[in-house]
Amino acid sequence: MGIDSFCSLDDSDPFWDWNRTWHAHNPDLTQCFQNTVLVWIPCVYLWVIAPFYFLYLKSHDRGYICMTHLNKAKTVIGFLLWIICWADVFYSFWERSQGAAKAPVYLVSPTVLGITMLLATFLIQYERIKGVQSSGVMLNFWLVAVVCATVTFRSKILLALSEDAEVDVFRYTTFYIYYSLLFVSLILSCLSDQPPLFSQVVKDPNPCPESGACFLSRITFWWITGMMVHGYKTPLEEKDLWSLNAEDQSQRVVPQLERRWNQECDKVKRPLQKSLYSPKRSAINEKKDEQPIEESEILIVKTPQKVGEPSLFLALCRTFGPYFLVSSVYKIIHDILMFVGPEILRLLILFVNDSSAPSWQGYFYTSLLFVCTCVQTLILQKYFHVCFVTGMRLRTAIVGAVYRKALVITNAARRTSTVGEIVNLMSVDAQRFMDLITYINMIWSAPLQVVLALYFLWQNLGPSVLAGVAVMVLMVPLNAVIAMKTKTYQVAQMKSKDNRIKLMNEVLNGIKVLKLYAWELAFKDKVSAIRESELRVLKKAAYLGAVSTFTWVCAPFLVALSTFAVYVLVDENNVLDAQKAFVSLALFNILRFPLNMLPMVISSMVQASVSMKRLRVFLSHEELDKDSVDHRAITGSPDSITVVDGAFSWSNNDAPTLKRINMRIPEGALVALVGHVGSGKSSLLSALLGEMHKQEGSVSVKGSVAYVPQQAWIQNATLRDNIIFGREKKDSWYHRVVEACALLPDLEILPGGDMTEIGEKGVNLSGGQKQRVSLARAVYCDRAVYLLDDPLSAVDAHVGKHIFEKVIGPQGILRDRTRVLVTHGLSFLPQVDLILVMVDGEITEMGSYTELLGRQGAFADFLRTYANAEQEAEEESAGDTVPRKGLENGGPASLLRQSQTSLSAASSAKSMIKTDPSDSAGAKTKSTDAAKLTEADKANTGRVKLSVFWEYMKAIGLCLSITSIFLFFAHHLASLGSNYWLSLWTDDPVVNGTQPYRKMRLGVYGALGLSQGVAVFCYSVSVSVGGILASRYLHETMLHNVLRSPMAFFERTPSGNLVNRFAKETDTIDSVIPSIIKMFMGSLFNVLGSCAVILIATPLTAIIIPPLGLLYFFVQRFYVATSRQLKRLESVSRSPVYTHFNETLLGTTVIRAFGEQQRFIRESDGRVDHNQKAYFPSIVANRWLAVRLEFVGNCIVTFAALFAVVGRESLSPGIMGLSISYALQVTASLNWLVRMSSELETNIVAVERVKEYGDTEKEAEWRLENSSPPAGWPTAGHIEIHNFGLRYREDLELAIRNITVTIEGGEKVGIVGRTGAGKSSLTLGLFRIIEAAQGEICIDGVNIANLGLHDLRSRVTIIPQDPVLFSGSLRMNLDPFDGYSDEEVWRALELAHLKNFVSGLPDKLNHECSEGGENLSLGQRQLVCLARALLRKTKILVLDEATAAVDLETDNLIQSTIRTQFEDCTVLTIAHRLNTIMDYTRVLVLDRGQMAEFGSPSSLIAKKGIFYKMAKDSGLV
Repeated sequence: MGIDSFCSLDDSDPFWDWNRTWHAHNPDLTQCFQNTVLVWIPCVYLWVIAPFYFLYLKSHDRGYICMTHLNKAKTVIGFLLWIICWADVFYSFWERSQGAAKAPVYLVSPTVLGITMLLATFLIQYERIKGVQSSGVMLNFWLVAVVCATVTFRSKILLALSEDAEVDVFRYTTFYIYYSLLFVSLILSCLSDQPPLFSQVVKDPNPCPESGACFLSRITFWWITGMMVHGYKTPLEEKDLWSLNAEDQSQRVVPQLERRWNQECDKVKRPLQKSLYSPKRSAINEKKDEQPIEESEILIVKTPQKVGEPSLFLALCRTFGPYFLVSSVYKIIHDILMFVGPEILRLLILFVNDSSAPSWQGYFYTSLLFVCTCVQTLILQKYFHVCFVTGMRLRTAIVGAVYRKALVITNAARRTSTVGEIVNLMSVDAQRFMDLITYINMIWSAPLQVVLALYFLWQNLGPSVLAGVAVMVLMVPLNAVIAMKTKTYQVAQMKSKDNRIKLMNEVLNGIKVLKLYAWELAFKDKVSAIRESELRVLKKAAYLGAVSTFTWVCAPFLVALSTFAVYVLVDENNVLDAQKAFVSLALFNILRFPLNMLPMVISSMVQASVSMKRLRVFLSHEELDKDSVDHRAITGSPDSITVVDGAFSWSNNDAPTLKRINMRIPEGALVALVGHVGSGKSSLLSALLGEMHKQEGSVSVKGSVAYVPQQAWIQNATLRDNIIFGREKKDSWYHRVVEACALLPDLEILPGGDMTEIGEKGVNLSGGQKQRVSLARAVYCDRAVYLLDDPLSAVDAHVGKHIFEKVIGPQGILRDRTRVLVTHGLSFLPQVDLILVMVDGEITEMGSYTELLGRQGAFADFLRTYANAEQEAEEESAGDTVPRKGLENGGPASLLRQSQTSLSAASSAKSMIKTDPSDSAGAKTKSTDAAKLTEADKANTGRVKLSVFWEYMKAIGLCLSITSIFLFFAHHLASLGSNYWLSLWTDDPVVNGTQPYRKMRLGVYGALGLSQGVAVFCYSVSVSVGGILASRYLHETMLHNVLRSPMAFFERTPSGNLVNRFAKETDTIDSVIPSIIKMFMGSLFNVLGSCAVILIATPLTAIIIPPLGLLYFFVQRFYVATSRQLKRLESVSRSPVYTHFNETLLGTTVIRAFGEQQRFIRESDGRVDHNQKAYFPSIVANRWLAVRLEFVGNCIVTFAALFAVVGRESLSPGIMGLSISYALQVTASLNWLVRMSSELETNIVAVERVKEYGDTEKEAEWRLENSSPPAGWPTAGHIEIHNFGLRYREDLELAIRNITVTIEGGEKVGIVGRTGAGKSSLTLGLFRIIEAAQGEICIDGVNIANLGLHDLRSRVTIIPQDPVLFSGSLRMNLDPFDGYSDEEVWRALELAHLKNFVSGLPDKLNHECSEGGENLSLGQRQLVCLARALLRKTKILVLDEATAAVDLETDNLIQSTIRTQFEDCTVLTIAHRLNTIMDYTRVLVLDRGQMAEFGSPSSLIAKKGIFYKMAKDSGLV
């Protein structure tokens, strides 16, 4: 039975009839076709998709939706449709029973349709149960059904209108009802249902509308319009951003990647071979044969062998692959649809040539073109959306993984990469992956497009295509070579960039020291040198880039030229007509994209592989062994800490730093750890924390641990948060802790009390305050074991005493806890239970104070060295030797003197506990404004000003800018000319089967193409070189401006912001902006050119182009307002991610010791999510824009085709081909143009942000031409301070005032006073770090206010409190300007007692200091600062007492060196320990910013004033 007899019993109704469909002027389909195919298409669609959809819904349950009116309506209509279909079936049966024979189709089709409708109704209910709010599958089903029914509907009406047809009334009625119900169903399926029960959306204050949006809204991205409108009216703010979807949040994404990565790691690790350690050595053979045993030990210990590297790529694929595969499906459909355009163009040209064709065909082609381009648009944007979301998740996952890893890597691994490099993994490398993800599909899609294009070209032109292919194939290796070269340059540039950022980081961290030493220029030159090498590499890369731009702009043209030339010259009878030429051109234009993209994708993949390797190396770093310290409580053991035969090193393969460590510390004991600088005291605490690599032995610490590091780690948070450290706040306990740690007076001085925001690294706290906050944090946490690394070194004697009594000592808060205290303070030793003496990484003696004294060993010598005759009388008399309180009121503590009234509270130790009632009231009402310190990165609002573009053009050079624009113009003119020439050529008449002028036509065509190539190359070079000139100029000015800023600027601006300017913004100006400018100009001229051609060809389009242009412009402005703001919000929320990461890296030890890793991970995740919250809408906004713009483009194409069809009598095929092939390109160009213009606007912000530091306040000139001081100045060192006063900020009171002192040359003057008395302020005034507010200081008769800052600062020397070293050679740290000979440097080192140490180093003076000088101990760094002072040897030396962490021996060395070497110099010492200044000529006592007493120490003691009280506190009288 054939299909015809299936439709009608007598074969009267054929399945297909060309004469009725195609060749008719009023086409119609046969009845049979309508009853079979048109009915079955929707059914087949639904039945094929249903099983897959069912499985998908089964696995993706979003919750249950209650029955709503919408759902009831859908279901009812589904049943009605089913009933109508069955009515048809029963009607057929009834007809049969009446004896009227009907064809089988009338029975089969309604049955199939009816069952399908039941399936549809079932799916509607199943979707509701699984929580689908709006379904694309069902919408498409109803749409297909309606389209198919519309055709039948039209022909049924036509049939009814024709006279002779009989009408089947029952079937007509059922069909019309069916048709109207379909329409209702279609409309209902466009609506969205309510959210499922218990879904997140219900709880969320600002949920993302995506999940609840209907299908149409989702594919056109309509759901973001609300935000766009809001953003257009008022600039968007944080509160307007939606919450992230659950599946994009860190807590969902990161663990997936971690799990997969750990699986990869487990694959490559061989099982660990646990080996036995060598037995304990007996004391006898220890001396004789030490070596062999050490070696045998090394042989026995096996490290786990890795079989290969774990693959990060696989881990990423398995995490993000499945979701990403969806995008590949979209891509395939899009690639196939791309070739519909040229096919329709071919048919249109045929249609114009064939005057007999019915005109409806032209309209049919036009509408087909419109539908195809629109579908193509929607699919492409969906594809991009999936890609970008994957990229976003990838970045979240990588940042999260790097952060989690940074918390567990060993110290040795941590040293292999600087903070800067690790932050780069987060910022740069994660970004690389995001960029790659969007293009990675091109790897298979580009070859697919090329193959399809070649297939169609072959059909069009035959074998001549091979000429074009040959040209393309030649281009590929050329591009590959360029890509490889670019990669090497890239690596070199990254290296320079890393170094530059690392150096900048240090410069910003040590800026105070640079200013005090007047070293800014030396470091500016160092940074500039690195920058120059970076720019050299960039320049080479720019020339390469120009070559590659040239190849890819010219490739399509060369391909076309070679193909046409071969085609015409091979055979005289080959005629180049419009159809061949323009369809080929359209195909070549399609080819251009994959060929351009391939090299880009490959180079992008290469970059990503470099990043992947860096990430893999970082993620595979060794982790700290969690089990190296046993925390289980050993039952029945009284010991809190036991170490048996411990040997520890910082990394696997180092020699042990600590060896033969045996110790048992009973529970609740107070243990002191003493020893010289570098004897391994801090290392021992690290070993107890599990921070060191345990080579042998066992360590157990019973219970939880609290740790106070030597250099306090302070977070950028409020003071209260720093102390509470993530615990819940218990008020009474909190107050006890704050009081015991002597923080009450400080809280009164601080502007916001304990809610004062502390800057990064605690810039607005003095050293002593930081140390006390750090101690308060440990005490507040209330742990079983306390490891205290010299917490008393940075505080004043009386404060140290108070803290020891109230906190650490036998009567302190911690009296029942186990405490291990590293200390240099001898006065506390009699009160401790046990003393461990360390020498060179070994514990040489242990016992109580009296035992050790009786033993006459190392400890007794240690004490005897320091016991002066006057101190032996009473034990407390050693109190003064509690080393200094650091920056107690030092430099940046600018906010401490907020209210002078509350300072009185701090003025005496007594008032620490009971304060004046009026005072505490004052403390309560402190302004919250004053509590803020750092300024967050602000997001500018509104449009980018034109002045910024003007600035950038000036930075390039106006001449170069104008030349570039002219070259662009020339290139596009030549390109238009060559295509117009081609259209004239195709319209040449054919004489005897050939075109007569083809040689001349070919020649001109070639010449135009060549000129095009030259222009491209020139503009590419000029733009790139211009960009480099601009970025050099902008970076230089920014660097200069930042270094010229006063200290106050650095306290206010977080270093993260500054580093961001030097890293991210500078990188944008270097590499992003020039390429964006190239693309922007290119697409701008492309669009203008296309519009011009379309207007010339079909002048009617003049009606359409202006309104479309307006629509386009409106959409673009509408979009840019929101997009720019989102971009700004995103970049502002990006800084905190890195700032927090930076902070974490510095405090990993503390975080691990307190076991707070999870809280910090949560905090980091929160910050990343907060950043992605701004990023997600911005990618959706991009898609929103693209859909609308491509729609405008599709309209242009459609109208160009439509008017060509309308005016086909007057058009030549050549012009029509030209017009439509340009129109087909317009969509892509428009898209690109908006993307580039908004990219340009968002990226040019970098210029704005780099320039903004030009407008901030600057300090005085470094050098003044007219008033440079006399040559040997200062010769005597005579200082005259007259009525001097200064304030830290305009809005604050004077910090010191009315100070009038005269100091003779060569005098030694001590400056003393309680916390906040203004001791350091005086030195800041002397160095003009802060300018005087009143009075003046004269040195040797020269008023320092009239000098250049460098003239002043280079002639006065300071030994600052914090010993800051920079990474670089030791020599560079002593003498950055290379102003002294090696002999002088060695002499200075010898006097600073560093000669033995330095000559023992392998590289001597060229020994590389690591970041922040971390590979020297604190004491050694202090001595390096002393050596700097000895090298400069100026007449005035200021000593900001620098005895932190220096044992008494080193301290005596420093003091005696200063006494001998600076005998004839004026020395000002800010003393925290009075015994150092008792033999000075005079002492200046400051109190509350004013001079209280001034005279010789003996006379002041006799006066029984403030100085006498202080001396008494220290036990000196």
